[in-house]
Amino acid sequence: MTTFTYTLRNLGSATAFLLAMIGPAHAFTACQVTDTGGIDDNSFNQTAWKGVEDAMADFAIDGRFLESQAETDYEANINSLIEGDCDIIITVGFLLGDATQKAARANPDQRFSIVDFAYEPAIPNVLGQVYSTDEAAFLAGYLAAGVSETKILGVFGGINIPPVTIFMDGFVRGVDHYNAQKGASVSVLGWDIDSREGLFTNNFESLDDGRAFAQNLYDEGADIVLPVAGPVGLGSAALADELGTDKLKIIGVDADLYFTDPQKSHVYLTSITKRMDATVRQVIETAMNDTFNGGVLVGSLENGGVDLASFHDLDSAVPQEMKAELDTIREGIIAGTIKVRP
Repeated sequence: MTTFTYTLRNLGSATAFLLAMIGPAHAFTACQVTDTGGIDDNSFNQTAWKGVEDAMADFAIDGRFLESQAETDYEANINSLIEGDCDIIITVGFLLGDATQKAARANPDQRFSIVDFAYEPAIPNVLGQVYSTDEAAFLAGYLAAGVSETKILGVFGGINIPPVTIFMDGFVRGVDHYNAQKGASVSVLGWDIDSREGLFTNNFESLDDGRAFAQNLYDEGADIVLPVAGPVGLGSAALADELGTDKLKIIGVDADLYFTDPQKSHVYLTSITKRMDATVRQVIETAMNDTFNGGVLVGSLENGGVDLASFHDLDSAVPQEMKAELDTIREGIIAGTIKVRP
């Protein structure tokens, strides 16, 4: 405070008055454009925003966001932030790929980062954040196959796009690995890796769809369901809460839903976490330090960018032998001795 007061006294009166009114300015501002679903979606928008909030706390910067209510908002929201003195603009979601690319090429001096998308060839002022979520999903599939009583599992997605289907691929291949290791025949409803066809709600918002899709899978025998659909999965959790976890368990995605969906926390066997908060914070730090470069940042099991959450209230449902097997598989995936993808 002493230094600030001295500075004011040595400026002209008009300038000093203005500075006193507006206060000390932050030197850096990070801005975010959400996908539909909102900033508090308990999923990827919220997790990415936590990365901005962490940077605000750690580095004393400013942060702000614009929410997209529909896909038609993407371009307008990005353009609004370009005009708003943002040092870096972070767009969240695969569906913002085209709008981000257009804005980045039109504004080469503006730094961008996009979650769940990477460009080939790279755009110099855009850093893509992508995640090897199939690695963590592989673990989840192996776990679910071993825990299931009916030996039927279910999965559905929001939209048939790569950031969604990568979860589904890893999950199915984890089940396949379990079957091969155990001589078992656990089946997965809702996704065919070869045909690339499966169950999709075609939105990331409707809790009613989440309930209905989970109900249909449960009716077909599934006792563990993986919804890869952001907030839609909260509807599946509500169904599991009503049925009881002896009938239906849910595997969450993106964040650890035990914490982000506390009223239904007991229904989550685990969550396939995607640490968008950590990578967003890292990208902001590079922009602040002028070490920012376009290209790709990949989150994996090895660097902690993806992971399998704790079993929390359902820990007793996971045998100690299964926990040890998951540790071994994790090590194998990181070492490259267990292949998650062809």
